[in-house]
Amino acid sequence: MQIILMEKVVNLGSLGDVVNVKNGYARNFLIPQGKAKRATQSAKAEFEAKRAELEKKAAEIHAAAVGRGEKLEGYMVQVTQKAGVDGRLFGSVTNSDIAEALTKQGFDMKKGEVVMPNGPLKTIGDFPVTLNLHTDVKAHITVSVLGEHV
Repeated sequence: MQIILMEKVVNLGSLGDVVNVKNGYARNFLIPQGKAKRATQSAKAEFEAKRAELEKKAAEIHAAAVGRGEKLEGYMVQVTQKAGVDGRLFGSVTNSDIAEALTKQGFDMKKGEVVMPNGPLKTIGDFPVTLNLHTDVKAHITVSVLGEHV
């Protein structure tokens, strides 16, 4: 299916690109989330008419993400979890725990923005974590997992 991208999509293209994707990906993900529209003649004409407005909106979103990234870069957040004497946690610290801790600190954060390539944190210590604030903006923070002995 041919679609017009309404915003930048990782590994697919930028705003305004006309690309071919599988039907299910377009129908079930891109179109419902407003990331794309079907590439019909009327949709192409409508997009060209609104192109400047959409590019301005995309630039504002990018600038806001850059601002958030500058505030968060190098930040250290502490998460307390119950732990045993050997330093292993009862449970784990997940991306939603980190997002919740950052939200309590005053940063507007969604759990989908927290990237944990090695999976949840299961021991006490300091761990580097990447935040994907935008397709082009990443921030690196440190998560300090503190043990709460039972």
